[in-house]
Amino acid sequence: MTAGRIIFLNGTSSSGKSSVARELLDVLDDGVFFHLAVDSFNAMRTKRTLGEAELETALRRTRMGFHRSIAAMAEVGNDVVVDHVLSERWRLLDCLSVLPAENVLFVGVHCPLEELERRERARGDRPSGLAAYQYDLVHRHGDYDLECDTGTSSPRECAEQIKEFLPLRPTPTAFARLRDRHVRVEPEGR
Repeated sequence: MTAGRIIFLNGTSSSGKSSVARELLDVLDDGVFFHLAVDSFNAMRTKRTLGEAELETALRRTRMGFHRSIAAMAEVGNDVVVDHVLSERWRLLDCLSVLPAENVLFVGVHCPLEELERRERARGDRPSGLAAYQYDLVHRHGDYDLECDTGTSSPRECAEQIKEFLPLRPTPTAFARLRDRHVRVEPEGR
């Protein structure tokens, strides 16, 4: 069985990742793609009020489960578009540890801060200042296979750019390069 491809969109809240992902599902015509979004996983959680420590533990477990769900979908041959916010170092390290680096097209989704703040206000469903808080965090690892800017290009244009680039994935991929730099892999048998 051939493992599925993973198009991994990383950007701040309100950067347009979900819009690009929806467009990708429409333009990609060489396989069956599934959109897996971290927000969808968070929405599945119980709605009762949690204390700060309990919430932090639940969010960490949710994100770890999300990463493993991506890996499981791809392992059995599904193509996946991932919509995520790698605003904490451990999230990137966990993804590098569980996802098949050679099958990941890592896409940085950028947008100017002023536009992020405008979108955040217009949406009204995000804490004020979230995008600004994440702005310097999500791209600090500094390595992508491809980058797009939803401040200058429409989600459809970004999706078309990704579609054209997908067959040209570099070897090694950005995920493989990042794994080599940041994850210590134990040799088998230890």
